[in-house]
Amino acid sequence: MKILALGPAFVAMTMILLSSPVAASTSSALRALARRHVARAAFSSAVHQVPATLVGRSTFLLKSATALKSSADSGEEVADNGDIDWEPFKNEANRRDQVFSAISGDGGIKVSACTVRNIVNDEMIMHSMTAVPADALGRVLACSVLISNGMQDEQVFQITVDGDGPLRGIVAISSGLGEVRGYVGNPGIGEMPLQEAVGKGVLKVVKNHPSWPNPYNGIAAIRSSDIDRDVGGYLAESEQRSCALAASTSVTGILCKAAGGYLVEKLPECSDETMKKVEDNLAVLVEKDGGDKLPTNLLLNGVTPLEIAEIILDGLDMKPLQQIEPKAKCECSEERLFRSLRLLPREEVDDILEKEEQIEARCQFCGKVYRMGPEEVRERYAKAKGDPTKDAEVDA
Repeated sequence: MKILALGPAFVAMTMILLSSPVAASTSSALRALARRHVARAAFSSAVHQVPATLVGRSTFLLKSATALKSSADSGEEVADNGDIDWEPFKNEANRRDQVFSAISGDGGIKVSACTVRNIVNDEMIMHSMTAVPADALGRVLACSVLISNGMQDEQVFQITVDGDGPLRGIVAISSGLGEVRGYVGNPGIGEMPLQEAVGKGVLKVVKNHPSWPNPYNGIAAIRSSDIDRDVGGYLAESEQRSCALAASTSVTGILCKAAGGYLVEKLPECSDETMKKVEDNLAVLVEKDGGDKLPTNLLLNGVTPLEIAEIILDGLDMKPLQQIEPKAKCECSEERLFRSLRLLPREEVDDILEKEEQIEARCQFCGKVYRMGPEEVRERYAKAKGDPTKDAEVDA
């Protein structure tokens, strides 16, 4: 019995419908957006001059940009001013994956910090990843859970790093619940600089919610090719968000020893004094880390997301917002595979079944293999209703 080896175009379409919430924008629109020139000025206080590799990580991008909504406007609950029990937020030696978020007492700065080491190790085993792909995926996963933190539970946030390097792209999708999944195009490449492995190209972002009529699509050019600075550049360019973002990993052989990051965001209530204090605190954090891959050394030394937030919000009356434990979760299914089949002409599907006797597809997110024989496919076609491109209309 022959097993169908699906062509690249069909595999790409299948994987989008198996596990991705939305399709990408048209290539012409992406090219038009990619050509758009937006200044990426980085702002820091006159006291703190930082190396180029730390710009956007320990300094704010677009300091004068339009700020995000406050935590009160976004629906996040801020702790009362009374005594706060910090014990539930502690995470000794970063044993569990965690996303912790907090806000300054004046409501001007929000900090999210995470550790995702366990997820990265699971992904390394699942995809037989070598060190460089694991580093790349770990950074994208960290950025994804940081940015999706505080979103509605059903909302999803997708990052696609579409570079021309040998990694052949990186994808991560996270929900407001912290359910995350991701993959790299080439998980087995050898040792090389991350920037070379990623290459140049575009970084695409998709946000979606079941109740939205259309997803939100954004794009920015890949400039640094170290992922977290490119994602921070996207937030500054395309969303005009004033922030500092850092994500990194430490991978030795087949083991990820640390993976995580932080996102510092300016909110509407932020005063000049608060901004100055946060910049001073970020300089302290850089000194404590002692490297240019923030916050790798801190994570390796057991500094937790709570403690990273405490450093950044030191002297600013930090209030906890929430914590979640991110989990790897794939949404692939036989139903999603059949939806992708329905997008092909029926004659083509019948021809494939006649020649190959079976259809096989592998989910790039979790590696699960799905197989359907001719009888099952025909039975599903007989029962199928609705538009296969729309979840709400499909009865597969």
